[in-house]
Amino acid sequence: MATFDSTKTALSKLLEQIVHGEIQLPDFQRGWVWDDSHIRSLLVSIARSFPIGSVMLLETGGAARFQIRLVEGVELSTSQNVLVENLILDGQQRLTSLTQVLKLTAPVSTRDDKGKEVRRLYYIDIEKALSGSGYLDEAIVAVDERRTLRANFGRDVILDLTSRDKEFEAFCFPCNQILNSDEWEEGLMAHDAAKFARYMEFRRRVLNAFREYQIPVIELKKETSKEAVCLVFEKVNTGGVPLSVFELATATYAADGFNLRDDWYGRTTAKIPGRHRQFAAKPLLRDIQPTEFLQGLSLLFTLEQRRADVAAGKGGKEITAVSAKREHVLALPLDAYMKWADKLMNGFFRADQFLRMEGFYHPKFLPYRSQLIPLATTMVHLGDRWLEPVVKQKLARWYWSGVLGELYGGAVETRIALDLQNVLAWIDDSDAPEPITVSAAGFQPSRLDTLRTRTSAAYRGIYVLLQRQGSKDFFWKARMVDLDRDEIKIDIHHIFPKDWCGAHGIVPRVFNSIINKTAISYKANRMIGGKAPSKYLQQIQTHAQVQISEREQDEILESHLIAPSLLRADDFTGFMDARKLALLEVIASAMGKAILLIGGDAPIEDDDEEDSDE
Repeated sequence: MATFDSTKTALSKLLEQIVHGEIQLPDFQRGWVWDDSHIRSLLVSIARSFPIGSVMLLETGGAARFQIRLVEGVELSTSQNVLVENLILDGQQRLTSLTQVLKLTAPVSTRDDKGKEVRRLYYIDIEKALSGSGYLDEAIVAVDERRTLRANFGRDVILDLTSRDKEFEAFCFPCNQILNSDEWEEGLMAHDAAKFARYMEFRRRVLNAFREYQIPVIELKKETSKEAVCLVFEKVNTGGVPLSVFELATATYAADGFNLRDDWYGRTTAKIPGRHRQFAAKPLLRDIQPTEFLQGLSLLFTLEQRRADVAAGKGGKEITAVSAKREHVLALPLDAYMKWADKLMNGFFRADQFLRMEGFYHPKFLPYRSQLIPLATTMVHLGDRWLEPVVKQKLARWYWSGVLGELYGGAVETRIALDLQNVLAWIDDSDAPEPITVSAAGFQPSRLDTLRTRTSAAYRGIYVLLQRQGSKDFFWKARMVDLDRDEIKIDIHHIFPKDWCGAHGIVPRVFNSIINKTAISYKANRMIGGKAPSKYLQQIQTHAQVQISEREQDEILESHLIAPSLLRADDFTGFMDARKLALLEVIASAMGKAILLIGGDAPIEDDDEEDSDE
């Protein structure tokens, strides 16, 4: 069965339906944005009977229900009982422009060629229009809201159309009379009958082009699914900014009287706190996006459906797939949102607690925000069980496998859905296989040589692992995790300084590796400068504000997995080899699997050369 009809409809009929409210906009459509130049160009195209493209409408009354609104500028009286027949999916800018210019009497709010907001009324200079189609660009005149055209920074009036008589004198025809000019014609006949014959020629050659103009219309039938409507909308609106799932869901839920935007962002006047504000209060969750929250809800809803299908004895394709893909998020019903939203919030809060216990305190070192989605949805089903040592250990192995295996970059909808199911099964059944993220994760030793920037998930993860095991600052002697939490200026810097490495012929590709970096305070970094390690260690050790023994300093270095004797000997090669092995042990422990020290594929190269470093 065909899901659409294609026909041609008179422009006048479409605009009449718009001003009567029979054609409106789905609320996910963004506002009208065309400028004065685009509007005049559109009018010229119609006057010359050129094509201006098709429009696409959606028949109302089907399953795809959206909050709707009138085309901008259209107002209906409260007594009007309107039956909305179609929604505009494609052609909003053109139809809104034509409605405002041809059907409404108010000035059009638009922008000039400099982007300044202006209010314009449009006229056609009759004599110029009759000079030939090549003069139509000049014939379309835009005047200000006072109906004047001015020059010399507004001081000189070069065209005055402030009354009907002045329109007749200037022989300028108002565009809002194009589709029905009876009133204007009667006035012209009374004012200057000698001009009427010339006007009738204008009416035949120009006005009739508007009155007879046909626009190709594609109408999607009401049987079209909501997901298909949204997909079609984005395909035909390639010139605009893609709509987010959140915007589409907001328009959908509004049709059922639920304000998703208020639920997420809050509204002070209605004393609605908003979920976003609750997330923002927790640093690790502050960047959670509403679309990601909806993905989590989709996972919970489809998992519930899948379990019900299995319990009902269904098989094969009859069983619902667990999914966080766009089309399934868009299909999430409002009752599912209401059922799971608060539970998912609590799941995210448990995820935040888990991450802090794993050593995360600052969002800039959170490896993957996308991995929070399966973590939070898993927490929904686990409740407080996640704190049980065996359960928490499995969660930690899964999480660190995703981070250090760098498996959550790019499109991850399939992995998210599989991980939710597999992690829950693995926790509930000791005989269940490891989740694919755990079994597939690997870490090649050579990867450490190519980790140079914190844009890499593994780089961030290693930083946190070092903090978690109690690394201390070279200068302040306090634990890095405590200094970082208290917002002391902590950052990742070179252990063997760049200048020293350069002077000894060591290339950036080698010395910029994470093996030669660790987190230290700004105070320690300034003392390091470009000196040899043996020199800056001695300077720090004897500093008046530090005063520590060599053994105490060795313990600080060891907390960073640095071999003190190699650093004091300025042995770069020995230091790099020893620290690489030490880092691999920490990585292997976090992932819960051995790391092969030889073989494997070539490592992934980081895109950027290095982090910024003082």
